[in-house]
Amino acid sequence: MLAVILALASAIGYGGSDFYAGLATRTASVIQVSLLACVAAVVVVLAALPFAADHRPSGAALAWGAAAGAGGTLGGIALYLGFRYAAFSVAAPLSAVGTAGFSVLAGLLWGERPSTLALIGIFLAVPAIAGVSASASHAEEAGRAEEAEEAEEAGHAGHAAGAEDGPGRPAAGVAAGRPAAGVAAGLIAGACFALLLIGLDRAGSGGGLWPLATAQVAELAVAVIAAVLTRNLRLPRGRPRRLSVIAGVTGAAGAICYFYASHDGLLAVVAVLTSLYPASTIVLARLRLGERLTRLRLAGLALAAVCVALIAAGGAG
Repeated sequence: MLAVILALASAIGYGGSDFYAGLATRTASVIQVSLLACVAAVVVVLAALPFAADHRPSGAALAWGAAAGAGGTLGGIALYLGFRYAAFSVAAPLSAVGTAGFSVLAGLLWGERPSTLALIGIFLAVPAIAGVSASASHAEEAGRAEEAEEAEEAGHAGHAAGAEDGPGRPAAGVAAGRPAAGVAAGLIAGACFALLLIGLDRAGSGGGLWPLATAQVAELAVAVIAAVLTRNLRLPRGRPRRLSVIAGVTGAAGAICYFYASHDGLLAVVAVLTSLYPASTIVLARLRLGERLTRLRLAGLALAAVCVALIAAGGAG
């Protein structure tokens, strides 16, 4: 049960990160927001290190952490390419569903055997994730082409905002009209984001939060390089600065919760629950911005609640 609670807390953290990063990038550069959010995330994880296990991490654990960070970075690049060649509502849901699907497959290949109820919940989570991801992404499509093009030039700055994919990622218009390319990019992004979740899971918890810290530092390095290459090594000011810090803190909290959830429960279960994070984004959009809950959104939220109940009843470990 603890793994379920931590995974849901992770989904809330990641969803909140997307929401606040999305707000910040409406009036500030994507790269600037990404850089500051990544700095805030690193500070949070490093501050939490003394309270975690003090064992020295193994080389394999650090390697898995680095691979996780690389997966998140490459996922951001692929997702931006998907936004360039197809509608946001194509690439974003595919990446979210792919993240869950590839993670479940990895868990099963490593011998995990969720209960029957948990498997039913995992199966129902796929359309739930697609529903909340698609509806959330529609809300961010308008007026974001400029930031998306800048992010595409920087490429790997996309993931540094603290969240794998979702409405926190600005969307370009469908410039090239190549849906097949958008589908492929969405699936590649899903596989890369799954590597982020799988890497943190395989790193183990014996070395405390060091694998997660390795992943966050790697992402910060990528964000700095992107900012230098685009001559945008500045931090946002005013309200975007506050929102960027909140995005980094909530994203780091989500990552920490997932890290421990994955070591207390099955990867096939906690990765699916964490992939429901777009649901928290659209709830925040409703509460903070008054966005309308469409039928698709309500259906996705209802189905997500059902799958969470089934997984909780079936057990996460």
